[in-house]
Amino acid sequence: MRNLNQDNITQAVIASFGDTRDPRLKEIMISLVQHLHAFAREVKLTEAEWFAGIEFLTRCGHITDERRQEFILLSDVLGLSMLTVAMNQDKPHGCTEATVFGPFHVKNAPHYELGADISNGAKGTPCLVRGRVLDTRGQPVAGAHLDVWQSDEDGLYDVQHEGLTQAQARGTLNADAQGRYHFRSIVAVPYAIPHDGPVGALLEATGRHPWRPAHLHFKIDAPGYQSLITHVFRDQSDYLDSDAVFGVRQSLVCDWVPQPDGSYLLEYDFVLNPASAQ
Repeated sequence: MRNLNQDNITQAVIASFGDTRDPRLKEIMISLVQHLHAFAREVKLTEAEWFAGIEFLTRCGHITDERRQEFILLSDVLGLSMLTVAMNQDKPHGCTEATVFGPFHVKNAPHYELGADISNGAKGTPCLVRGRVLDTRGQPVAGAHLDVWQSDEDGLYDVQHEGLTQAQARGTLNADAQGRYHFRSIVAVPYAIPHDGPVGALLEATGRHPWRPAHLHFKIDAPGYQSLITHVFRDQSDYLDSDAVFGVRQSLVCDWVPQPDGSYLLEYDFVLNPASAQ
């Protein structure tokens, strides 16, 4: 591999993957190199710009920890997260659409019984959330496991509050034998994704805002069905047509109905796709 130049280096790098044992890894690496090199040639990438890109990714790594995932944010704002979801979650008509996972899910969230208040002290207007988990034939999915999380009325998730030692506005629960679920929480509000780091600087440089429309996250699992990762968006929310992470689907937009006592009601049924349909 001597005398490499801009005309032959791409093929030399591709050839270096010749002994890759995993055929899928080999396919991905070859395509990655081809597209990266083509990109550099197309934009005539300068060394200063390449160094700036390395510095950007380095800053993403430095700011990432167990409470913040800057690389997911970067994937989200570039539309890569939603593209990957769309390519891999092409479900039969009638199934609930999937959307982005986001950077604020926490494993092992507290488990609650049906009817409990998962807000656990989070600031916000009370809201009752209820509905059913069904299959594609309209039959209940008994005992489906729901993992739920959202921001508070300040637009912050519990993990963004320094010093907070208890989970708030997040939890898990199981649907009953008829696939029904219900719990209390707070009304979702629009919020800005973290924009005090490199991803925020990228948004600023490209004239984009960091805002997401009001939504409630769900991850739903049941034996024999594909896992569903989705949101339920609040109708009339700002930013439904300009979500910073491109996650809105009209089928996921729902009316959050004001109640006489000042609280709200959200009703939404989820339809899971059988695992055999994958």
